[in-house]
Amino acid sequence: MSQPLAISTDLDGALLRLRLNRPKANIVDAQMIAALDAALADQSGNGDLCAVLVEAEGPHFSFGASVEEHLPESCAAMLKSLHALVRRMLEYPVPVLVAVRGQCLGGGLEVAMAGHTIFAAPSASLGQPEMMLGVFAPAASCLLPERVGQARAEDLLYSGRSVSGEDAYKMGLADVLADDPEAVAVAYVEQHLKPKSASSLRMAVRAARAEYCRRMAARLDEVEALYLNDLMATRDAVEGLQAFIEKRPAKWENR
Repeated sequence: MSQPLAISTDLDGALLRLRLNRPKANIVDAQMIAALDAALADQSGNGDLCAVLVEAEGPHFSFGASVEEHLPESCAAMLKSLHALVRRMLEYPVPVLVAVRGQCLGGGLEVAMAGHTIFAAPSASLGQPEMMLGVFAPAASCLLPERVGQARAEDLLYSGRSVSGEDAYKMGLADVLADDPEAVAVAYVEQHLKPKSASSLRMAVRAARAEYCRRMAARLDEVEALYLNDLMATRDAVEGLQAFIEKRPAKWENR
């Protein structure tokens, strides 16, 4: 199996590029989470770094997290590692840009929303389908209302429906709409970030995001506890996950 992440630098070392490298699904499983977290940790002290670009190999950004890892015996470890990655991205010392093509679903969209700026193709499809499986999206429950407002976030979180890149841009879920989101993201870094003092940029990031990061850290702890202690104690949550794995319709008992 290929390495989950392709790591490179661009713009004379000013840009760190992290490419999800298991197409076409690019599942955000334990290996992918660990690889992303390690790459970000390794470069966080690089004083010449001005930005990070998270992108993906193949036609799709990510189909989402590993459903198997959501089962009761493994979901605690999975959630803790995913939320640690989300916190690292939220608190990263330089801007984290995300380029989205194709499907960007579930845990994949949670990773994207943990970035600072989302560049999306018009034909992309973004959504949180967890409710289809009888569970909810913990990190998205925190991040999505911040991006699109409470009412629109609740619609997406409860319905599980996806929206196009164009609609995501209109509602504020995506920040930039571009046919070639990777190229536009790189051009943004080259024009707007690379010419700046990297040390001053880091101070600006800290100043702008400090309060937001504190709020998100507290909220992530709340929803993680709700997911592990309450949701996973219900019959339907486990049934929905097992039904998906077994490729059959779920049989809800509303308990």
